[in-house]
Amino acid sequence: MIPDFLVTHSGGFHADELLSSVILTRLFPQARIVRSRAPEWITPGEGRIIYDVGGAYDPAAGIFDHHQRGAPTREDGQPYSSFGLIWKHYGRDYLAASGLPEAHVEAVHGSFDAGFVLPIDLTDNGALSPSGPLAGLTLPALLETLKPVFDEAEPEADDRAFHAALAIARSFVEARIAQSAAKLRAEAMVHLAIQAAGQGRVLELPRGMPFRPAIVKAGADHLLFVVHPREKDWCVTGIRRAEEGFELRADLPAAWAGLANGELEAVCGIKGASFCHNGRFIAAARTREAALAMADLAVKEALSIGV
Repeated sequence: MIPDFLVTHSGGFHADELLSSVILTRLFPQARIVRSRAPEWITPGEGRIIYDVGGAYDPAAGIFDHHQRGAPTREDGQPYSSFGLIWKHYGRDYLAASGLPEAHVEAVHGSFDAGFVLPIDLTDNGALSPSGPLAGLTLPALLETLKPVFDEAEPEADDRAFHAALAIARSFVEARIAQSAAKLRAEAMVHLAIQAAGQGRVLELPRGMPFRPAIVKAGADHLLFVVHPREKDWCVTGIRRAEEGFELRADLPAAWAGLANGELEAVCGIKGASFCHNGRFIAAARTREAALAMADLAVKEALSIGV
């Protein structure tokens, strides 16, 4: 079915129907968004997709609500919001329409569902309640700040704010999916570099890119440092031990910490060494040769102290 109308509720808006609208308007750009609670609109009918309103979940009839008794849940029992339901049924088509290679669709669909859609679902259903100083900076909270203020009496204020917020919500969805797709491209490149490195301790990449997930997936536990070009110089960086936290497999030499240019060259003995962060997780060099030499020296010191 190609719908003429995308129907969601009127009044104040939330992240789940905004984000659902991002998906549906990409797939059905000719369809008009109707925000209403009128029975003639929120009752299933030909040429419409109804979401976050209507009191039913019936994909065949084109209605995707989650507020009714017996609302659908995931296999693990966690609740869906309208966003989760729309993503479940239309997410793969959205990714294909966005130009994602077919071979990557399933992986990106799953990672986006787990990392982006599920938190929206849980928050909308009250199953997750962010707290602390950053609670107001979650995506659902930020999108809701775009609602009209309470005493804005203009009849079109809600709809105008909804469409303004929709453009912002779209940018977050597109950026997150672009990042997920890029990580898969990077994984392939890092895998080739790991093969080229063999049992060496230094991984050289053709450019900066996400590398840790591919290193972990490949089981390349022997790698200690990564070298890659930047815009005008070269970078030497450590590899974090875990996804969370900042502990590295190996730190850069303590003697380099906080030094730059001539001071760093004098200490490490490598011409072209230009900078080492005081935290010893990243360093820079003017040339590839200098960067590789710094990485090799850092490996020797790390091994000497039993890393």
